[in-house]
Amino acid sequence: MSSDLSGIEISGAQETRLLVPSAGQWYALYVQVNHEKEVTKRLEQKEVFCFLPLLETWSKRRDRRKKIQLPMFPGYVFVNVHLDSSANLTMVKTPGALSLLHNSDGPLSIPSYQIENLRTLILSAQPLQVHSYLKEGDWVRVVRGPLSGCAGILMRTDPKRGRLVVSVDIIKQSVSVELDLEDVEPVEQGKS
Repeated sequence: MSSDLSGIEISGAQETRLLVPSAGQWYALYVQVNHEKEVTKRLEQKEVFCFLPLLETWSKRRDRRKKIQLPMFPGYVFVNVHLDSSANLTMVKTPGALSLLHNSDGPLSIPSYQIENLRTLILSAQPLQVHSYLKEGDWVRVVRGPLSGCAGILMRTDPKRGRLVVSVDIIKQSVSVELDLEDVEPVEQGKS
């Protein structure tokens, strides 16, 4: 069953324990959909630093409505590790975990600024909305306000307002937040 969150307005967000990660690199661990929280819990018991961004939304049950937390990116848990064969084996042998995202050269790391952008968006308590992945657009950096320092793609909604779209390239997923155009300045892609 597909879990498409596109277009759902999110009223808040949380993440798992916010710890200072080791000096390892970030990777996307592909997991069974609807098992993200359990995989995160099991990996943290094995002392693997995990980041699972969660979105708070209303359940869609007919008999009652309650707020629930869903993964921002279903099927993915971000891990920060010094990757070696032992660490890789620890992760993929965890029940519910499938594999690290990789290509023919091996596992693909995620630039740390992309994870930090996600954390900043989540901690800002601004209403978030899952957004389709964008490759083109104006790259901007937020210079004022609670999102200061975030970099992403700007989408304009009107002359004074826009949406900042923050992407995780490796999993081709994005999230956006509304902001004032006065709070951003243009930057070159990759210079965030």
